[in-house]
Amino acid sequence: MNNNIANSSNIILYPDFEKLKAEVEKLRTEFSMLVLERDELLYHECKNIEMAYLLSIGKLEYKAYKIECAILRLKRKAELIQARKNRQEKIILSEIEARLDLEFAEYQAKLNEHLEKMNAAIERSHGRVLTDEESRELKKLYRFIVKLLHPDLHPDLSDEKVRLFNNAVEAYERGDLDGLRIIAEIVAEPEIPDAKSDAMTALMKEKERLIKLIQRVRDDINEIKSKYPYTMKSLVQSHEKTAARKKELEEYIKYLNEVLAVYTEKIAEMLR
Repeated sequence: MNNNIANSSNIILYPDFEKLKAEVEKLRTEFSMLVLERDELLYHECKNIEMAYLLSIGKLEYKAYKIECAILRLKRKAELIQARKNRQEKIILSEIEARLDLEFAEYQAKLNEHLEKMNAAIERSHGRVLTDEESRELKKLYRFIVKLLHPDLHPDLSDEKVRLFNNAVEAYERGDLDGLRIIAEIVAEPEIPDAKSDAMTALMKEKERLIKLIQRVRDDINEIKSKYPYTMKSLVQSHEKTAARKKELEEYIKYLNEVLAVYTEKIAEMLR
């Protein structure tokens, strides 16, 4: 009995090296598929959703926000003019406008940021769209490269290979099929460890590490799907929802223009 207990300490948890190696390879494949799914969301689907959203609804939101900023500025301008009147000071509009420029710099920055997104959406809408066959090849090549060069899968990669992987990510983001073809041609398969006890231990550790990496990418995917612009997917895919939101914004813009006219007239009266 004691001999059996003593011998049990030498039992290898995964006696079949080939089986464990296959499990690790399967996990690497799963990781590459999940990275492809995540990056497809980040670099293509979400950008296309945002493009559709900005070109159909975002332009109205930009217009509404611009008028809101103008109203707030006029309201503040009226306050500054009234304060000078109360103190019986001379009203110098250039000084008031300079102060307003400072106070509303953050609003202007947000307007510029939105305008930059609008320009990016317009430029993207004019870009070349890959055919279905090219898109499939792009994804296949990217998965292949991820499996061979992803720094998380291969922590000991040289700086040159990490740079090559970063170039692959950029090429995938741009839809640069030729660039990915070139990178795929110059990468080589990773070395497969020999069936030794130390290799067995290394594979067991690698399996545990891959399971954690896979969960991390799954979490990334869930986070992307929980935020803008992915949350706008159902809206841009529904003509009815898009039309309803447009109508709502158009009515709101009409109301804002009415408010803007009131404040414009009020300031004109104050300066008479």
